[in-house]
Amino acid sequence: MKLSKKGEYALRALSCLVRRQGEGPVPIKEIAEDEQIPKKFLEQILLELRKAGLVESTRGAGGGYRLLQEPRAVSLARVVRLMDGPLAPLRCVSRTAPIRCSREKGCGLRLVMGEVRTAVAGILEEKTLADIAGSG
Repeated sequence: MKLSKKGEYALRALSCLVRRQGEGPVPIKEIAEDEQIPKKFLEQILLELRKAGLVESTRGAGGGYRLLQEPRAVSLARVVRLMDGPLAPLRCVSRTAPIRCSREKGCGLRLVMGEVRTAVAGILEEKTLADIAGSG
């Protein structure tokens, strides 16, 4: 698994929203400035997060974004999968989007990459937005 810029920026934007909970909607410009994320790219990311039900947006003066769920209820794995797809380093070991491989039986690489997937998924499922925002 390699975390893309999109995945990294999504996590950073959500972390910003967690830290600013209780302040009302956070304008996209402020999130972009606080987290040093290109505004146009952030707009696309926040749209995906909104469609997934993680954030909501408010238009107009005083508008912006806010987190819809408790930070402790949102695993990092959920966000990474949403932005970057399966956590597995090889598709043949993915639990969410597996592919069949003719060398499946007895493949040492598959066995090791399965262990990698399990370790990475275990950590990212356990950690939440609260953990990365320092409020966990």
